[in-house]
Amino acid sequence: MQTTVTFRHMEPSDALKSYAEEKLERVKKYIDEPIVVQVFLTVEKIRHMAEVTITAKGITIKAAEETNDMYASIDAVSDKIERQLRRFKERIKAHKPAPDARERQVQKSIVEAQSIEEGAQAPVIIKTKSFSMKPMSVEEAVMQMELLHKDFLVYTESSTEKINVVYRRKDGNYGLISPEIA
Repeated sequence: MQTTVTFRHMEPSDALKSYAEEKLERVKKYIDEPIVVQVFLTVEKIRHMAEVTITAKGITIKAAEETNDMYASIDAVSDKIERQLRRFKERIKAHKPAPDARERQVQKSIVEAQSIEEGAQAPVIIKTKSFSMKPMSVEEAVMQMELLHKDFLVYTESSTEKINVVYRRKDGNYGLISPEIA
């Protein structure tokens, strides 16, 4: 497990770093290796925040907690991550992906808002990110979207190998956009 601890607005502390690493060791029982863990410890006045992002084979989970004590924040965020992983592991048992399913490479680009306005020649891409996308079912896509705390997720449907979009509706339900062959 590769763990990176970043301190924001506070002095780096080996004790806090080792405490966070020790607490997050518990996630190993839920996820297959390799695991990359990013921990951000931030102090703003009296607020002590701990944010954790875990990336493993085919899954990314984010969580954040805030208290008046950094150790309590680390405890709370590690418990939250463990609950999410336990729930994910229980749900995923029923949804085994097809053995011949292929991953796709996807590239995400962020376009500068000013370049979209009238009069601009071409949009200016200000950020690009590439990542692999494993085929999954609709249920897995909804779980992944919940774990990432996102409003939508673009994924490859494991049964049809087509790119679909699942999104959170304003009424709390989910919507699915899938391509139709004409």
